[in-house]
Amino acid sequence: MRKHYDFSAMDSKKNPYASKIKKPVTMRLSEEVVDYFKAMAVASGVPYQSLINLYLKDCIDQKRKIDINWRAK
Repeated sequence: MRKHYDFSAMDSKKNPYASKIKKPVTMRLSEEVVDYFKAMAVASGVPYQSLINLYLKDCIDQKRKIDINWRAK
């Protein structure tokens, strides 16, 4: 291997996968939710953030809609 490489003559190209990169977000999740996905992560060997992403992606693919009915007390 060379000790030094000259990249000045190299043509730069836009990353074709840049649009598919995950967007970092901050979410406030209950401890119960995080513990649930962390336990599944241990059992499956998949990071818990990836499991949450996979679950939400499945909701999109299945076109699931949430039905929230707030009860008056």
